[in-house]
Order: sequence, then C-alpha cells, then structure tokens
Amino acid sequence: MQNGNFIKGQGAQRNVINRFDKYTYEPDDEDFEAVKTVYTEVFPKTIVNQVKSEDLPMEYSMNPYQGCEHGCSYCFARPTHEYWGYSAGIDFERQIMVKKNAPELLDKFFQKKGYKPAPILLSGNTDCYQPAERQFEITRKLLQVCLDYRHPVNILTKNALVLRDLDILKPMAEQNLVSVSLSIPTINEELRRKMEPRTSSAPNKLKAIEVLTENKIPVHVMVAPVIPGLNSDEPLNILKAVSDAGALSFGYTLVRLNDTVEPVFVQWIESHFPDRAQKVLNLIRSMRGGKLGDKRYFERQQGEGNIAEMIHNTFKIGRKKFFEGKTFPKLSTANFTGAKDQQLRLFDELE
Repeated sequence: MQNGNFIKGQGAQRNVINRFDKYTYEPDDEDFEAVKTVYTEVFPKTIVNQVKSEDLPMEYSMNPYQGCEHGCSYCFARPTHEYWGYSAGIDFERQIMVKKNAPELLDKFFQKKGYKPAPILLSGNTDCYQPAERQFEITRKLLQVCLDYRHPVNILTKNALVLRDLDILKPMAEQNLVSVSLSIPTINEELRRKMEPRTSSAPNKLKAIEVLTENKIPVHVMVAPVIPGLNSDEPLNILKAVSDAGALSFGYTLVRLNDTVEPVFVQWIESHFPDRAQKVLNLIRSMRGGKLGDKRYFERQQGEGNIAEMIHNTFKIGRKKFFEGKTFPKLSTANFTGAKDQQLRLFDELE
C-alpha cells in the first residue's frame, strides 16, 4: 500500500488473519474502505479480572469495553479480539463489545465474602474512555459504584473525556480512592494524529493533567510506547511538559509487536512513513533480539541492546531533572467494608 492510500481515522488498514480461523482469505487492496463502528452488547458473568502476569504491578483490572476505537496500530490488546472470532485489524477498532451489566457485576463483586480490597485498574486492556463511553457511560457508572463502596481505583486512559466525571472523581480523591494515568506517547500533534487517530489531542491531554491536578486528583503519565526512530526523540520534552502541568510520576514502555499486532503495525508504518519504515522496524528488532515482539516476563519490559539502553538512560535523566522530589500517593483501602452504607454494615456486625 502506498503512502496516501490509507484510511484516515483508523490505525489498521485491513483485517489481518485470525490465528484461530481454520479458513482464511487474502483481501485485495481494492477491498479497503472506511468501516462504521458497530456496538454489540455482551453479557459477561464477571467484570473484575485477577492480573496474574509476574511483571505487572496491579492485582485486578476491569474493562467495560472489548475492542477500542482509538486506532493505535501498536495496541497490545489487538490479539484478544481474536478470541471473540474477530480480526485484530479493523475489527478491533470497529467491532466494539459493550458490557452494560458491568456496574451490577462490580456491585456483586464488592459484596463477596472474604474479599480483601486492592486497587483495581480501570482499563488495562482497552480504553475505558474511548468514544463509546460518551454514549454508554459505563465507566462513569463503575466509578460511582467504587465511590459508593469507598473502593480504590486507578484509571488508565488516552482520553480527556475523564474530565466529564470530575463530580465523581473529586469526592473519591478526598478519600484517597482514585488516581488517573494518562497515556501520552507524543506531544507532536501531527504525529499523534497518525499514531492514535481517535484519541484526545496532545494539548487536551496536557490540559486534562492541569485540571485534574487543580482538583487534587493525582496524575501519573505513561509514555507508551516508545518507538525508536518515531517518537524516541521526545521523552525529555514530554516529561517536562507533563511535569509542568502537574503530573506526579511517570512510566514508559518500549514498543513490542506480539502475534497479530505485528502485521497491523507493519502495514500502518509502511502506509504513513514509507521513507523510514524499514529503519524503524530494524531498530525495534535491535531491541527484541532480532524479532519485533517479546513475551518473556521482565525482559519484555526492558528490551536489549544499545537503543534500549539509550532510551532507559534518557528516562533516568528526565526523572532526575523533572520529577525529583515528587511523590505519588498510595490509594487507601481503609474505608472499604463490603457495603455501601458504612454505618449499616457496622450495625450488622454488632448484631
């Protein structure tokens, strides 16, 4: 596919082959066209997932949507769409499954006997504030349940739509129940429109940090992913900008293209950056032992080689220069009782 013949507003340019399909076919280039988003209600039996990955810091996550409209070609969640019978390509961005019963499921989860509260990551797989949230407001309802039960939650998003829910976030923050992590891989707006076409603009994300900070809601920033030869020259500029806006901490990840993320990303970069596509892909391989992906625990976070080391050193400099002396609060589980009405629960225990 030649530069300029890509579908605007989408990361994937075609549906890639589902690993689990017995029969497949190769679409012609002429078959490419913009596809309208389809929302399908699904009925899961649970909404809270226990995170068992050894190198991830959270214990629980929940995702109100399956699939994501943001259109990031490198999204690690793309292959999960294949378990539902869809493609990790265009389907991942346009076939969105909606879990309308999520708030009721969360309510039941909090009432489980013996449950020991720990912060839940809201997102973790697909973005809880993607465009679908404007219509369905499932994330807002989940936050209200967390507030009702005084249960801590970490929000991870690329979207400034989080500001819509300040009326819930502010009383949560007063009880040390919420933090927001904003994903900002670039502050170059031209690049942002290509990397994550349906997310909030870079200026709007920075403004969101300012507003959240003004309302005493702690903000963490994820510079993710760092793609060598594409946005790897930006970390110091990003860290300065987000620190000035009020962010208290940051993290970052190196790009890795596992399973069917690889063909989606390769098509994307060849379409948008034909002049440097092979250079970028080779730089990624240099960090991944000659491959484009890496599934090994811990090693997948670090990468290897000179390029990876250079990126790590850049972030070390940024941490010392822009975040020294800043601390990020630990969320509280102290007021969770397993009941919405704290006094009623106390009365029941006395009985």
